[in-house]
Amino acid sequence: MSNPSPRGARVAALTVVAMLAFAGNSLLCRLALKGTQIDAASFTLVRIASAALVLWLMLLARSGHLRSDARRAGNWASALALTVYAAPFSYAYVRLATGTGALLLFGAVQATMIGYGIAIGERLAATQWLGLLLALAGLAWLVLPGLAAPDPVSSALMIAAGIGWGVYSLRGRGLTDPVAGTAGNFLRALPFALALSTLAFAHASFDAAGFAYAAASGALTSALGYVIWYAALKDLKPATAATVQLSVPVIAAAGGVLLLGEPLTARLAASAIAILGGIALVVSSKRR
Repeated sequence: MSNPSPRGARVAALTVVAMLAFAGNSLLCRLALKGTQIDAASFTLVRIASAALVLWLMLLARSGHLRSDARRAGNWASALALTVYAAPFSYAYVRLATGTGALLLFGAVQATMIGYGIAIGERLAATQWLGLLLALAGLAWLVLPGLAAPDPVSSALMIAAGIGWGVYSLRGRGLTDPVAGTAGNFLRALPFALALSTLAFAHASFDAAGFAYAAASGALTSALGYVIWYAALKDLKPATAATVQLSVPVIAAAGGVLLLGEPLTARLAASAIAILGGIALVVSSKRR
């Protein structure tokens, strides 16, 4: 058996770190909103501000100045999509368990991107249609009313967050400078986050621990996570990139069980198998 090339090992390592970062976003948000005094709007603001700061410091370190990057970095539409992801994400995790939230988020992201492909004329093979229906059935089963069902409002918020992330991802395809583009989008998202915090000021609260979790979510698992993922994407085939993201809800659910003491319910396990298996069928089969 041949050993993997240094480049292949590097791509694999970057991919693993990126998936851990994406799952870490769910864990940090749930940990902050469950175990500290920070409110969802403040968490969103601190997360976006810390991500913007780290990304723009990276630009400064790279080029020695920000002026040329600032003119071409990001756009307001992508910043709005980023906010539509980040704000409902925080509010949803007030009541959702980590694994349930990650599964709803991931399912909605992939459904949005697959749906966009269908809308612009991509044709799916029979196995891909089967996978799409299986994934949608898994999502429906997860949120179906019952004793084990997650909070319906929180579930709707997380699905909205997934749609926002899906739109943001679609808009970010083909970025010539992902670091600058992501930095510009986070910076432009700051006014939206400030507006949300102003509207929610009557319910604002936070403490040092909550602030630290939000800052870590922005600086580490968001800013650095996205940069690492973009670095890995250069050497990943699209189907491979989509498939490896199947690991994110699994990692998040495992972290919720091990670190936060959350239960692993039969409904969550069955829904995860249906959603992740269905999406795997879609992304691994050849489109016609």
